[in-house]
Amino acid sequence: MPATLQKTAASRVVFALGLLCMVGGILSLFAAVQGFSRLSVVIPFLFLIAGAILAVCAIKLQKRSIYLFFACLFLLVGFFLFLLALKIVPIPFSRAWPLLSIFAGLSLIPAGWRRFTRFHAAWVLPTAVFIGLGCVLLVFSLKLAPWSFKQFILDWWPIVVVLAGFTLFFVSISHRK
Repeated sequence: MPATLQKTAASRVVFALGLLCMVGGILSLFAAVQGFSRLSVVIPFLFLIAGAILAVCAIKLQKRSIYLFFACLFLLVGFFLFLLALKIVPIPFSRAWPLLSIFAGLSLIPAGWRRFTRFHAAWVLPTAVFIGLGCVLLVFSLKLAPWSFKQFILDWWPIVVVLAGFTLFFVSISHRK
């Protein structure tokens, strides 16, 4: 058998095993949620399934980093919602929602790397902004700061102007190259 046929056959076997593991794992997780409402875990499972399908699309369709971004995002959100539904994470979603911004930033990392194969301002800057914004909002959402978000903005608004200046500066430098 030629080497290319062996590689193709091996990749199909690995793909089938991976798909089988994902389906088996999802079915096992459904069986494991005995004491919890089945409805509370349906939405996280839908996110996980959508993430797995998009991951397959990202692998099969070369140069489609948008699929990789949404696959990572849906998988992260699905796992997080699953942990919330099972009460493993003891924080209500109404206080933990800024994590969605952090998940979006983290999902940009593999998508940007796949598209540009190096650090590029087109994905590094939005990644940093999403993660930074999510962290700042999370501090106020979890009430880790002794003042409110409104008071923070009223007192520290010049920081927003400085950050906007840095952002514009780095964007202009990246476009010159």
